[in-house]
Amino acid sequence: MDLLKTLVDKGLRRELPTRDEALAVLATSDDELLDVVAAAGKVRRQWFGRRVKLNYLVNLKSGLCPEDCSYCSQRLGSKAGILKYTWLKPQEAAAAAGAGVAGGAKRVCLVASGRGPTDRDVDRVSQTIAAIKEQNEDVEVCACLGLLSGGQAERLREAGADAYNHNLNTSEATYGEITTTHTYADRVETVHQAQAAGLSACSGLIAGMGESDADLVDVVFSLRELDPDSVPVNFLIPFEGTPLAKEWNLTPQRCLRILAMVRFVCPDVEVRLAGGREVHLRSMQPLALHLANSIFLGDYLTSEGQAGGADLEMIADAGFEVEGAGERTLPEHRADALAAPGGGCGGHGGAEAGGGCGPCGGAADGTDTTVTAGEQAPKAARETAGEVGTAEGADAAAASGRARTDLVAVRRRGAGTELPPNA
Repeated sequence: MDLLKTLVDKGLRRELPTRDEALAVLATSDDELLDVVAAAGKVRRQWFGRRVKLNYLVNLKSGLCPEDCSYCSQRLGSKAGILKYTWLKPQEAAAAAGAGVAGGAKRVCLVASGRGPTDRDVDRVSQTIAAIKEQNEDVEVCACLGLLSGGQAERLREAGADAYNHNLNTSEATYGEITTTHTYADRVETVHQAQAAGLSACSGLIAGMGESDADLVDVVFSLRELDPDSVPVNFLIPFEGTPLAKEWNLTPQRCLRILAMVRFVCPDVEVRLAGGREVHLRSMQPLALHLANSIFLGDYLTSEGQAGGADLEMIADAGFEVEGAGERTLPEHRADALAAPGGGCGGHGGAEAGGGCGPCGGAADGTDTTVTAGEQAPKAARETAGEVGTAEGADAAAASGRARTDLVAVRRRGAGTELPPNA
């Protein structure tokens, strides 16, 4: 295919493809899919070899959010039966982070639901960063706390944060259909604040919310313009009890095309395979490693992920290797620019970036559905969330093309509970 040859050549030169070329990747047929993966894989290997960076999420504060992000199980008015708890103590968060580091993670992502942090919240997170780095000196720490106000990014940087995550999630044109309590421009401004403070900015998207191909290309081109070092690609987890619970629009093949398009548009950035990969890619996850060079290890914020041990086996079986703590993730031109005084982008003349966490979101409608530490949800609630599913039901759903709700499991272990994580 001339299209793929052109895209590979451009990717190796860090040259932006045209919108039509990006749209054409999403429009390729299933017969062409392996060719698409192979082409994007050449670009991935050029900049990142066969290394896979492991990242680990710690949900510092679950639920209890005033924002109305439609995709999120933590949103205002959510009926999803998720864990709800207020701030973890610094040592609790450090213990959770340590589990991820022990599993091979070189970056810990600290996430808290809410519109944005208060100054007191920044103090809390600063103490948590110090506790984590005291135990694991070389670990990278990324914060994901929502919209930032004046001086907060600088304070996080001074506290030892390496990166800040704030996702654009969807195109500017459709953003108001997903969230009404803040704007797309608010999100862009927070990314700019992180960059200006010398933090490595991370910003990505969520696919599968009913968007068009044009919307996907729009948000990825907007991300290219922001020029983050890290772009997490999330696939919507349709939680029962949220407005998007019935949005089952993704197939494994479409997920791979989306990842390939992101790689071609952002050839030299850390593309992270993030939330929802187990639900939508399923047995085709190993193919995605040819496109993404970074994944989250174990569980996500409010949902269970693949076991950490299974992640490591998948990486090895696919012929990739876990990136070591002493290895540089970013290509030399980006890493050097980021390390320079005042930071700066090493890509194509924008801001600096890196790191990454899954979507924040928020929840709490005033009802008391808090799950205390270590408490297990009743079987009926777990069935509602899709955690309990029979093999027969899964086979039938796969055969008919129906939604695989059996793969959506609410997190009941790790941070905020007395149970060990699955890192």
